[in-house]
Amino acid sequence: MTRTQLSFEREMLHRAKARADELGVSLAEYVRRLVARDLGERPGFVGPEAVFGLGHSGGSDVAAEEDRMMAEAFGSQRS
Repeated sequence: MTRTQLSFEREMLHRAKARADELGVSLAEYVRRLVARDLGERPGFVGPEAVFGLGHSGGSDVAAEEDRMMAEAFGSQRS
């Protein structure tokens, strides 16, 4: 990724941040999605690592075994 700087009118920026919050994403992700949609690009692949560590496991061993489980999951997908 490459960093860039954008300028918005104050009210537009406030509304964009509020919309990003509604969607549960950062402002940067919200803008990336809008640009990708306008350019006709499909959303990128999101791997299983995107969901690890998002919630409470309720005492299961998922947190303790995360590295092993991810290695196992990715290893089984390779040819």
